[in-house]
Amino acid sequence: MALLDRGTAPDPYDVLPVRPTFTVTSSDLVDGAAMPTAQVHDSAGGQNISPQLTWSGAPEQTESFVVTCYDPDAPTGSGFWHWVLVDLPAGTGELPTGAGSGDLSGLPAGAYHVRSDLGTKHYEGAAPPQGDVPHRYVFTVHAVDVPKLEINDEVTPAVVGFNLAFHTLARAVLRVTFQH
Repeated sequence: MALLDRGTAPDPYDVLPVRPTFTVTSSDLVDGAAMPTAQVHDSAGGQNISPQLTWSGAPEQTESFVVTCYDPDAPTGSGFWHWVLVDLPAGTGELPTGAGSGDLSGLPAGAYHVRSDLGTKHYEGAAPPQGDVPHRYVFTVHAVDVPKLEINDEVTPAVVGFNLAFHTLARAVLRVTFQH
C-alpha cells in the first residue's frame, strides 16, 4: 500500500490548451523509463544533476525557449516544480548534463532559473515521499513566441506557467518516473 492514498493527478498538458509538438531527447533520460540516480535528489540517494536535453523541430516563429520539470503526483494539490529555466534564445537546441546547476555555466547569456518549489534557483531532482506511488516527472521544452517572457527570477513557477499559457507555440515533452 502506498504511503498516501489518493487518486492520480492529470498530466499537466491534458488540462492546458493543446499545442503542436516537436522533439526532445536526452542522453541521460529515456522517455517512459525510470529516472536514473544522477537526476534524483541527493535526499533520495541521487546526485541532483539536471539531465542533458536536445530538441529539434520547433516552429520557425520561435523566439525563445523555456525548460521545465514538473511532478504532477506530488501530494500538494498543485504538483511540484523541480526546474524552471527561462529565456533560452531561439537558437538554443541543447542543454548539457548539469546545466541546471544554478551557477548559469553552460547556459546562453540571458537565460536564468526561477525558484523551484524547494525555493532554489537550480534543478532539484526527484524526491517523492518514501513508499509513495511512482511519481511522473514531466520535462518540457516550451517554444515561445517572444524573445523574453518579461518576468524575473523572483516570480513563482505558477507565474511562468501563466505566461506560457499565452506565449507557447509548441511543446516537446519527455516523461520519466521515480519511486523512493
